[in-house]
Amino acid sequence: MNATTNDTERADLLEVLANQRHFLRFTTRDLTDEEAGRRTTASELCLGGLIKHVTSVERSWVAFILNGPSAMPDFTAMTEADQAEYAAAFRMQPGETLAGVLAEYDEVARRTDELVAALPDLNAAHPLPKAPWFDGDAHWSARRVLMHIAGETAQHAGHADIIRESLDGAKSMG
Repeated sequence: MNATTNDTERADLLEVLANQRHFLRFTTRDLTDEEAGRRTTASELCLGGLIKHVTSVERSWVAFILNGPSAMPDFTAMTEADQAEYAAAFRMQPGETLAGVLAEYDEVARRTDELVAALPDLNAAHPLPKAPWFDGDAHWSARRVLMHIAGETAQHAGHADIIRESLDGAKSMG
């Protein structure tokens, strides 16, 4: 792959990430902290919690790109305390603000974007961490991880749109 193709691929990855992040963030426009933490569906999810979750996921996967599976938890060996901590990442906690959650998301996104620009090889791969949803011997390249982050962000932006529409009728599109 030549430098121009590589630069174009990186630009494309950054653009997709930026677009999906925008749609997720957009669902929180003009909300109070209380509204960002409110559940509006049968799900446990709230808008602030979704932003927290996507922030955590992106941070973890970037650590995986840099350090391999040791940077991620072993999901097959999670204790009840680990599971409770994981579940709490989907909710706004006392003292958390939407502005603080969004600022953390922006910081993680900035670091990811810097990594995409600086990573020497998008083909560099690591074995996936232990989790019941991964094939035991699969490897993901940095490229594949970045596509996963974009996909996860898009999926949760859709969830966020439903939650926001249930909250006050506002929509991201349409």
